[in-house]
Amino acid sequence: MIQAVLSNAAHPEYGEATIPFPIPEEEYDHCLELLEALEIGSAVNRDCKVQEIQEGPPVLKRLEGSRVNLDELDYLAKRLDSFTDQEIAQFQCAAVSYDYSDIVDLINLTFSCQEVTVITDFSDLEEIGRNHYMTLNGGSASMEELDNLDGTETALLLIESGDGVVTPYGVVYDNCMRLSQDYDGRHLPEYYYTAPTASVMLFAEAHPEQQEMLYFPCAESKIARAVRRLGADRPEQCRAKLELTEVSDAVMGVFEHEYPLNEHLATLNALSRCLQKFDGQAMENFHTVFDTVWPQMPEEVVLLVENLHEFTVVPDVSTAEEYGRYMIQESGHFEVDPSLEDYIDYQSYGERRVREEGGLFGDRGYVAYLGTTREVNEIMARNVPAERMEQGPQMGGLT
Repeated sequence: MIQAVLSNAAHPEYGEATIPFPIPEEEYDHCLELLEALEIGSAVNRDCKVQEIQEGPPVLKRLEGSRVNLDELDYLAKRLDSFTDQEIAQFQCAAVSYDYSDIVDLINLTFSCQEVTVITDFSDLEEIGRNHYMTLNGGSASMEELDNLDGTETALLLIESGDGVVTPYGVVYDNCMRLSQDYDGRHLPEYYYTAPTASVMLFAEAHPEQQEMLYFPCAESKIARAVRRLGADRPEQCRAKLELTEVSDAVMGVFEHEYPLNEHLATLNALSRCLQKFDGQAMENFHTVFDTVWPQMPEEVVLLVENLHEFTVVPDVSTAEEYGRYMIQESGHFEVDPSLEDYIDYQSYGERRVREEGGLFGDRGYVAYLGTTREVNEIMARNVPAERMEQGPQMGGLT
């Protein structure tokens, strides 16, 4: 949406870096490297001089020549990227009308500009009146209200008030808008640009009113940068609170209750990165494995999810007989004549398969790990009954 050319104001001879905003998550660390080569890109300071805004809403050219922080410019771009055309018009008109050009004011304006009325086309007075009425009522109105509204009269009263300010982007009526103070110039307000797998709020121990939100998965450097903005050196010096997650309470319990969350942010980020690639079936399989194997440490949870493709997961199976019946009748591995149904010992075959695979039955179904990763085998072995390990493989199957 926005293409910005950034430089080091103190050392223009270092060159420039052209950065796309919003920064794609997978390119964030690379963009940071480009800026670090220019000795800019601080987590805290506004050390990036905006040489040029090449793309994006034209009003953002007001930032040219000013200094910004990388993350706050990225935040502004995310806010604007989610706007409708109407909201972009409101933002641009309000920025001109109030003469906002500072990055802090522009970020706060994204939370306030919806209060102003903008007219870009005077040909439909009825529509203008409806839009103005809805703007005054927080952007919505009931059908009954709109049916009873004389939109043309409302529009004429607005236009004839003489309160409009002409801008390059339309005529704006400020409706006594008050600029939001959501952004304090350091800690970016909570904002879900995309749906994260998990989000965590960090608090400064000495100043709990200072907060930073992390949206996982994210670039690893974002964790350290959020900690820096809180005035800390390490995540362990902050308190962490889980805000949102797509995984079960049991999974998050390993991170929240068994171990301090602030000590395992990188592990939670790694877990989120894996889970983000899962479809609904893979996510269900992961929860089945988790609820059957019961990993005890955050690192073990990540091990399971990284090796999920090497697990056999059969939902809604709770006994060896049911597993044997599934393998013979439904798995597709066998072609069995229906007339032989009464001669098949599903129990024995299922028991043999379970022993050979080292499988486990849980509340969600049957789970077996068929891979060779030692750490995963150790997690599985922790749950296998001792008597089964002593028995070893035995023959069984068709009778």
